[in-house]
Amino acid sequence: MEISNDIVLRPRFFKDLKIPPEKALEAFEKIAKTSPDFKISRVDHHVFIRIPKKEQHFWSPQLHLEIYETTETQTELKGLFGPSPTVWTLFMFLHFIVAILFISAGIWMYVNMTLDQSFIFPVVSMIFLLIAWFVLYFAGRLGREAGTTQMKELYLFMKSTLESV
Repeated sequence: MEISNDIVLRPRFFKDLKIPPEKALEAFEKIAKTSPDFKISRVDHHVFIRIPKKEQHFWSPQLHLEIYETTETQTELKGLFGPSPTVWTLFMFLHFIVAILFISAGIWMYVNMTLDQSFIFPVVSMIFLLIAWFVLYFAGRLGREAGTTQMKELYLFMKSTLESV
């Protein structure tokens, strides 16, 4: 599995399967009962594969699979790697806060410029917030790198499960 160096922090992949979607979903349900290496849960045509709690770290990924029928003989699998929902929510919240503060500092700068007052502090704030955004982005990239080994394990597990059908 190749992980690209794109800006994407949550890598995705697509596969066409030659088996009916129910057989693929049942294969994951069946192996979920016996696999000590991964926690597997299924909701409708979605499968979530996670690393067990004892092996997880802050940046541990999970694999979300969506398996559905496109034609009578074709099944499509969509995979999405991502951090745990808690970590993802934290990062999105921090990005949202930085964006709101950046916009607010921009408005503050505009108001100060319009009133012919000093606008140094709003500009410094905007620069600081831009740096904070880059720090958040690179922290996410480092987190993805820290979880690369587990991402490969999840992918190989998914692949071997589908090949067993």
